[in-house]
Order: sequence, then C-alpha cells, then structure tokens
Amino acid sequence: MNEITPRQTEIVPEADWEKAKPEVLPKPTYWPFFLVMGLTFIFWGMLTTWVILTAGVLIFIIALAGWINILRHE
Repeated sequence: MNEITPRQTEIVPEADWEKAKPEVLPKPTYWPFFLVMGLTFIFWGMLTTWVILTAGVLIFIIALAGWINILRHE
C-alpha cells in the first residue's frame, strides 16, 4: 500500500505578489433588482395576460438600459 506524503509547496515572498483585480469595485445599484422584476413580470404575463407581459418587457428594457448606462460611465 502506498504511503500518503504531504505535498510541498513553494513559498512566494510578498514582494512578488500581484494586486487582486479589480482594484475598484463598481458602485451598488438597484438596476439588477428592476431587471429581475421585469423578468418576473414577463413570465407572469406569459401565464396570465398580455398587459402584465407588456409591463414586464418595458421594465426589463428600461432596467437593462439603465444598468448598461451606469456601467459605461464607470
């Protein structure tokens, strides 16, 4: 039977470390919430009525445009 030996790793000095990416996190935003709310209305509208479906599509498009707009300006 083979014996299990501990694995040896090389210790790298801190001077050779690289900074974690991204250094700056994006600001929090509500757009992802509205995007998911729009998707929920879309699926709910597919089961019920076209009015809810249309509202979901509008919410989804507005939220997606808003979120992309924020990401473009960061």
